[in-house]
Amino acid sequence: MVAVAILVVIGTVVMTTVRNTIKSRDMLAAGDVANQAARAVLSRLTRDLGLAWLTPQTGAVNTFRTVFVARNEDPADALWFATLAHRRLYANTHECDQSEITLWAEDDPESPGRLVLLHRESLRIDEEPDKGGTILPLAHGVRQFDLRFLDGRTAEWREEWSSIGTETPARLPRAVKIVLVLATPDPEDDELLEESTWVTTVLLDYAQPMTRSLFSRGGQGTSNAGVSP
Repeated sequence: MVAVAILVVIGTVVMTTVRNTIKSRDMLAAGDVANQAARAVLSRLTRDLGLAWLTPQTGAVNTFRTVFVARNEDPADALWFATLAHRRLYANTHECDQSEITLWAEDDPESPGRLVLLHRESLRIDEEPDKGGTILPLAHGVRQFDLRFLDGRTAEWREEWSSIGTETPARLPRAVKIVLVLATPDPEDDELLEESTWVTTVLLDYAQPMTRSLFSRGGQGTSNAGVSP
């Protein structure tokens, strides 16, 4: 009887330990998937946005007007822009570093209640910056994709931006703040979701420098004032 009791106690302890180990493994695995997805998305967007550009000469022959247009939507914003971040993967292909990028989100057919963040890249700059090219998913399980834009002239953050509008014509924002919220299934209950938030700020290399106030320390004029996230 004593031996049986000892075996029962040992079996209970072993089962509890195994169950806790499996639970911890599942939680770490779910967290790793979200971390890898978020890092991949932010790395790609940092490269593309960092080299965003606008065509300086729009009147030249065979030259199309590039744009930087962002639309504030809930829960995911949309963005169209041209970039110099394209990388040619194959030799002797008719490509360069220029491309058109579109970012937007749609309902994820595999994950009800969540979104899939889509990335469109066109290797040809044309008069239709929102059409053509290759569309690939950047991230699944998206709950929020929020963009904010730093105006280099007013030092204010804007919810929307348009290089063809009247408020910010023919210029880029100095920086873009990205907020990405991903939802992954709870290891304990598949019907529950755990949300994780990632935030980063990208400086645009080809944007105009920040305008320094005449009353700021260091004199008059403009300078490349630093921007903190």
